[in-house]
Amino acid sequence: MPKMKSHTGMGKRVKVTGRGKLLTEQTGKRHLLEGKSSKTTRRMTGTVEVAKADTKRVKKMLGR
Repeated sequence: MPKMKSHTGMGKRVKVTGRGKLLTEQTGKRHLLEGKSSKTTRRMTGTVEVAKADTKRVKKMLGR
């Protein structure tokens, strides 16, 4: 049976912490920023934990 290959694109987007949490960048800060308030764009900086509904799929893509 062939080896499982991890999804390289997902590996670049997600960081796994020591305890196994999945961290990713906050969404919505790439384009159309003129229409968003400064308060909104400041809130979108930094990292957030991957949504609970997506964790199973993301872990599978990472080969974990």
